[in-house]
Amino acid sequence: MIAGRAKAGSIQGVDRDDLAPSRRYYGGGGGSVRGYGYQRLGPFDPNGNPVGGRSLNEFALEARYRFGDFGIVPFIDAGNSYESSTPNLSSLRYGAGIGGRFYTSFGPMRIDVATPLNPREGDGKIALYISIGQAF
Repeated sequence: MIAGRAKAGSIQGVDRDDLAPSRRYYGGGGGSVRGYGYQRLGPFDPNGNPVGGRSLNEFALEARYRFGDFGIVPFIDAGNSYESSTPNLSSLRYGAGIGGRFYTSFGPMRIDVATPLNPREGDGKIALYISIGQAF
């Protein structure tokens, strides 16, 4: 089975620094673009900490193959968050990997291993995600 996800958001009419950090968009991590650290996509402050943005775009595609109580899932994710209120498709970050699933009565237990395809300086080479439920 093929599964896909797309997400986009924009905040208009206010400067980013006038927005509470909890209201900004952040990208990266197991529920976003796998291969990148949690909230590590998008703008950073001078100390290298994520500050979030006013817009976001994310895309994901998975090929889910199940055999009995187990499954294997190759995937590719893309996305970023931006300081501007309009997402920019030309600066997408890509992550790809493979996951294993163990299907239980309450949902799949998953382990995903991903790598950034176009890393920036400071991005890790491999990221591991362990959770319960589908990525999307």
